[in-house]
Amino acid sequence: MTHKTVHLHGDLYDYLLNVSLREPEVLRQLREETARHIYGSMQITPEQGQFMALLVEITGARKLLEIGVFTGYSSTRLALALPPDGRVTALDISEEYTATARRYWALAGVSDRIDLRLGPALETLAALVGEAANSYDLAFIDADKTSYDGYYEYALQLLRPGGLLLIDNVLWGGKVADPAIDDANTTALRALNTKIHHDPRVSAVLLPLADGLMLARKR
Repeated sequence: MTHKTVHLHGDLYDYLLNVSLREPEVLRQLREETARHIYGSMQITPEQGQFMALLVEITGARKLLEIGVFTGYSSTRLALALPPDGRVTALDISEEYTATARRYWALAGVSDRIDLRLGPALETLAALVGEAANSYDLAFIDADKTSYDGYYEYALQLLRPGGLLLIDNVLWGGKVADPAIDDANTTALRALNTKIHHDPRVSAVLLPLADGLMLARKR
């Protein structure tokens, strides 16, 4: 018999959080505030944030790249996991959404660890490659899905050999597995998943965590 990943129904999901989640109060407040936002569903889940923070600790990462900030849950979570000399380069296009992030970075005491760069991310990434190629320890992509392939390629240039790349929403609510769905976002994610599966530049695993989290280690 082949065993499958357990389905996290309501009671089991609550149990997982009750016995696993260690969420600082400032992050709980941010998560609850963002849940009331019109685009609150864009926020990562708390268990995903905790998992990514653990990866920072395991790898000893000090230099992080985040593509897509929104209201700042993931950047705050990652910055809190860094040593005092660690830094996050955070990319976003929205002054409005990142104003919330700035407020919570200050409340969490990590403002000095985060370098926010506002503007089209592909342009910012192109400039970063000229400044800091092969220097980042970990990168997290959680932004507009149709640009994921471009973000992936730039992230590989910016990561050091052995650096870790995390990509959010790669299961896209199950749409990637339905060939009848061919909107731009789903098509882009489906293509990237296939590309990474066959990409010799990385070792990778797709985890059924939250909305699907791709982990790829640069070889």
